[in-house]
Amino acid sequence: EFDLTWVDRVKGKYRAVFDVPEIDSGYGVWRASIWGKQYMEILKVPPTELTPVLVMRHHGIALAMQQSFWDKYNVAKNNQVTHPVTQQGTDRNPALLSSKRGEVPADFDEVALDRYIARGGIALACNLAFDDMIELVTKKDGGSPEAARKTALAGLVPGVLLQPSGVFAALHAQDVGCKYLRAS
Repeated sequence: EFDLTWVDRVKGKYRAVFDVPEIDSGYGVWRASIWGKQYMEILKVPPTELTPVLVMRHHGIALAMQQSFWDKYNVAKNNQVTHPVTQQGTDRNPALLSSKRGEVPADFDEVALDRYIARGGIALACNLAFDDMIELVTKKDGGSPEAARKTALAGLVPGVLLQPSGVFAALHAQDVGCKYLRAS
């Protein structure tokens, strides 16, 4: 049931896995984008030689969820979430902030999770930690575990791939040549 074809997209000389076990203002997600940009600008590496792999696990699983899920299931209420720029409490998913909504300066738009995925970045999420998102649905909506899982799956940011666990994903990325960085 897990899509492991992402390993076929790990190419190029520079490969890195960004382990994001905490929400940490979304910084772990940002670091994956910033790394690529810096390698391109400073080392003149073409984008085809870079592969970032992002693994959202443990508390960081919340970053893999769409803002509508955060709103409906009060994700911020269950976590101490701070805005990455203002450092004030926020109910917004810090990995999905946009200048178009007045949430961050335009310079930060490209580090958002959805933009990272649109550029071809690999975004993985821990199925074990995903149980926390299913539990939020169950508490609010009731119903069967299967229905709650289906609702939570619909709340994932498009392009995020669930993996058996975040540890599995981080280690498997290393199996295919990624250097490891704890990013949050």
